[in-house]
Amino acid sequence: MNRSLALVAALLAATRVSAPAQRPPSPPPDLDAHVTRALRAFQVPGAAVAIVKDGRVVLARGYGVRRVGDTTSVDARTRFGIASNTKAFTATALALLVEEGKLAWDQPVVRYLPWFALSDPYVTSELTVRDLLVHRSGLGLGAGDLLWWPTSTYHRKEIARRLRFIPLATSFRSAYAYDNVLYGVAGEVIEAVSGQTWERFVQTRLIDRLGMTRTTLLHSDAGEGGNVAATHGLVDGAPRVTPPMLSDNTNPAGGINTGAEDIAKWLIVQLDSGRLADGTRLFAQRTARELWSLVTPIRLSTYPTELAPAQPQFLGYGLGFGIQDYRGRKIVTHTGGLPGYVSRVTLVPALKLGIAVFTNAESGEAFDAITHRVLDHYLGAPPHDWIAAYQAVRQRYDSMITAQESAAATARDTASRPSLPLARYAGTYTDAWYGDVTITEQGGTLRIAMGPTPELQGVLEHWQYDTFVARWDGRENMSREMRAHAFITFQLTPDGTVEQAKMRAVSPATDFSFDFHDLLLKPKNR
Repeated sequence: MNRSLALVAALLAATRVSAPAQRPPSPPPDLDAHVTRALRAFQVPGAAVAIVKDGRVVLARGYGVRRVGDTTSVDARTRFGIASNTKAFTATALALLVEEGKLAWDQPVVRYLPWFALSDPYVTSELTVRDLLVHRSGLGLGAGDLLWWPTSTYHRKEIARRLRFIPLATSFRSAYAYDNVLYGVAGEVIEAVSGQTWERFVQTRLIDRLGMTRTTLLHSDAGEGGNVAATHGLVDGAPRVTPPMLSDNTNPAGGINTGAEDIAKWLIVQLDSGRLADGTRLFAQRTARELWSLVTPIRLSTYPTELAPAQPQFLGYGLGFGIQDYRGRKIVTHTGGLPGYVSRVTLVPALKLGIAVFTNAESGEAFDAITHRVLDHYLGAPPHDWIAAYQAVRQRYDSMITAQESAAATARDTASRPSLPLARYAGTYTDAWYGDVTITEQGGTLRIAMGPTPELQGVLEHWQYDTFVARWDGRENMSREMRAHAFITFQLTPDGTVEQAKMRAVSPATDFSFDFHDLLLKPKNR
């Protein structure tokens, strides 16, 4: 029996060696039509798609237009902001320093950044380099994002230093909660250990060696013109050009801009465990195992019926990548989201298959419908109309959000009045981690200015009782997710002065990075 197995194995090995080189499998024959339909269905002006298989580029192509109302097409070199897909580059950069013995995954961050702290001294002493990447520190979802989002006056080190004032939402390593700010700290670790900024290190050690010659590392490059996709949001039911994110204070969490042609090079090297085209290594094989190993489990939810074929059996986060299964195969994936850009990168290690979909709008349904079609093709899965499925789910979601907003408006007591004259709410308030918020009264109108965030200034409209709505100037031309109007509720002392104020987003659709709910505003110098 053993000899028979050995003979079969030898024959199979000989067959593999002698087989002629195979052309990479073609993409789905209906892919162009599918992408075009997805862009139309979800009102996305343009997209770029890259597919690699078995070490070769199967597809690198643009679809649609760079800017709505313009005929200039997206091509394989058009740059998109890939947002949090940058996190895998930051994790890989740290891995290079681990390989060189300059870092250790499980050493405390304070060994490399003695000044760093979170609000709990125990967590500060125990938080490791690995913990920076896996969303289990105890910080709440998106906590601290207002330090950089929208564009703030804080530089990267100041953002990292202010994290010590944010209360933890859960105990250390007990729960998954996605964050961006600790990737900024990871960038500081890279600089402290290498002597180079995150931008310089990633450029020379990753981007240049990969030959990603048209890739840039700055959020601000989205506004530089050239072959760059414009950013769009859905406003009043139609896609409209909206301002891009231009602040570079959080590049390690989301600053990379790239296109289909360049990202294909990254996918191929990741799938070949760090081997470059010339046979040298970008990183060691053991590093690929580290990056793709699940560290923080994520509780599964039940997918809607329309999306049931995509229901994972396990889900978690590794080092800069999400880890889950799809139709029985392990996939390594991540999404990215910025104002006007959303994207997904997906790797199927067992098939040496990589897929990237970049869009210049804010529809995750579009990139998922495209990604699932490509995955199903290579897995030989039964046909499923992913576009129709995501349309149905999106329509229900939009209806739910509209119903919740309507219910809040209906429950409002329009006959109520503020407890105090408007001038008594005016003053400077401060939050320990965010900084100062100024409220002024001018001619019977209250205005609010979020000091570190110049974009967030607006009128305070009375809502009910001692609650007002901050309607930010110039954001009516943003999508509902990015409009981010916010309630502010004042709590009074028995003598009728303001003791503190709390904020939260008006719409449940507001992007989680507007973490107004984490603020505790207290009158300054009172």
